[in-house]
Amino acid sequence: MTATYAPQFKPTSSASALLPRQPNPRQRILVVDDDVMIRRLNTEVLTCHGYQVDAAEDGDIAWDAIQENNYDLLVTDQNMPKVTGVGLLKKLHAARLALPVILATGTFPHEELAAHPWLQIDAALLKPYTYDQLLTTVKNVLYASAGDAEEFAAPPNWSGGRAANHLRF
Repeated sequence: MTATYAPQFKPTSSASALLPRQPNPRQRILVVDDDVMIRRLNTEVLTCHGYQVDAAEDGDIAWDAIQENNYDLLVTDQNMPKVTGVGLLKKLHAARLALPVILATGTFPHEELAAHPWLQIDAALLKPYTYDQLLTTVKNVLYASAGDAEEFAAPPNWSGGRAANHLRF
């Protein structure tokens, strides 16, 4: 499989028709997961709620995307080929890039993060998580990282309510 990141992922399922997409250019998110279905679901849910979303299938591709684009948030898995989520955090730290990070993973890397206390994540989501948990965590991290509440603007169709189909993944 060729490794590429997918800027501006366009949802193709009928779920994308549930809410109109109105991208908020101040809220650009990079979703990184080697599981194609989780990557697609996360991307689609965030896109349907007004965020501008790019997707990458591993940390190596995500690193290239981060160097080419400005992101407001990184949502990354931990266990991925080439560069793990913590490996991506190390690269961000080494480059002195301040990017809020949500670690969305099935196995939380307690020992690895404890060994490198300077590596900070802003939030963690343990799989399986719901759409609501993803959206609430994204909103909270973006709000906290905005510094000034006036700089933060929720996506135009953000309601803070439940996702349309209440699915878990």
